[in-house]
Amino acid sequence: MDRFNAMQAFIRVVETGSFTKAADTLHMNKTSVTQLVQQLEAHLRVKLLNRTTRKVNVTADGAAYYERAVKLLADMEDAETNLPSAITAPSGRLRVDVPSPLARFILIPALPSFYAQYPDIQLDLGVSDRVVDIVGEGVDCVLRGGELADLSLVARRVGSLPFGLYASPGYLEQFGTPVHPNELAGPHHCVVGFTWERIGKALPYVLKQNGESTKVQGRNRISVDDGNAHLAAGMAGLGVLSLPVYMANEAVARNELIPLFEDWQLDPMPMYVAFPQNRYISAKLRVFIDWVSDLMKPVATGRN
Repeated sequence: MDRFNAMQAFIRVVETGSFTKAADTLHMNKTSVTQLVQQLEAHLRVKLLNRTTRKVNVTADGAAYYERAVKLLADMEDAETNLPSAITAPSGRLRVDVPSPLARFILIPALPSFYAQYPDIQLDLGVSDRVVDIVGEGVDCVLRGGELADLSLVARRVGSLPFGLYASPGYLEQFGTPVHPNELAGPHHCVVGFTWERIGKALPYVLKQNGESTKVQGRNRISVDDGNAHLAAGMAGLGVLSLPVYMANEAVARNELIPLFEDWQLDPMPMYVAFPQNRYISAKLRVFIDWVSDLMKPVATGRN
């Protein structure tokens, strides 16, 4: 039995609650993961997991062993990654999940500079606007906007995204240019809604100016749950839309979107890199987080 692989398999089964999910995240087949855990239980002469047809639960002995195993593997990785060669040249596979617009406009265009510094890191990039089960899907970290409600995650704030309101020239020609945000709540205008997965609905726009605050829900002809689709709907003239400035910059430069209410402010959106509390921060994860933090600095000022 390879005790290291067996411990790793057991830890992932506990974290995912499933042999199948653990196998997927470890890029192994389910039979191999099952055999490794069985061999570990036989070696320890202790039942670590209770298995039913529907779920896997950790036993009391398994929970105690899990805590020790996580620390032991973290110490082993710490010893390896603190060698001079590992510090200067971190390597290995890193699973990261990011919102689709951020990947399209910011992260992917900048990756050549990342690989120039860290050519031995393999990035598996998940690109979506859905809420990712970090532990269950074996993801090392996520980059997400908005306040994080999951208290099981460690979150590092990497910036705040300034927002603006925009409309296409075709929309403004058809419906007119609003001069006050409250006009968006009237019957003559509509907005492109963005459906947040965590709450299942679109949120109103909140704008502020010289102590005045107004909240505009607006009428939706269309609501989407993907950032790139949201941008496309606005550019197609389907309504006024709220966008991070970095997403709108190119379209504004090409006169495909027109900024609205530039003397009003929308609250910026905080951006976080988040990872599980019990996940050891390896050298490859540490350098990626530092790189993303530096990358986000001009984005957070709206200069990107």
